Amino acid sequence: AVEVISTTNAPGAVGPYSQAIKAGDFLFASGQVPLVPETGKIVAGGVTAQAEQSMKNVGAILEAAGLSYDDVVKTTVYLANISFFGAVNEVYAKYFNKTLPARSCVEALNSEGALVEVEVIAYCGK
Repeated sequence: AVEVISTTNAPGAVGPYSQAIKAGDFLFASGQVPLVPETGKIVAGGVTAQAEQSMKNVGAILEAAGLSYDDVVKTTVYLANISFFGAVNEVYAKYFNKTLPARSCVEALNSEGALVEVEVIAYCGK
């Protein structure tokens, strides 16, 4: 069975897609840019603040599905500039410190004003 996961605690979808889809034992979350859910605006404060907001948005979607960061098995991190890797990695490590998911990190981002985007796949089976 396929289930749409949606929460107002993360930015809403701005196109024909879902925040996340639970399919069988896996959750596939759409990439989370650093939008503040209450305002729909990108958080101020540069790449570190943007990484924090993106990770908080990921967390809100995981929580809506009854999951946590520890359930994440794969991440993809998109950076506007690969030179942001170190700063983003420091933030990322605060959220993924128990179970370290597999990860890809690429310089490829086209969301206007976003310096970082984080996409996750989580395991829902127990």
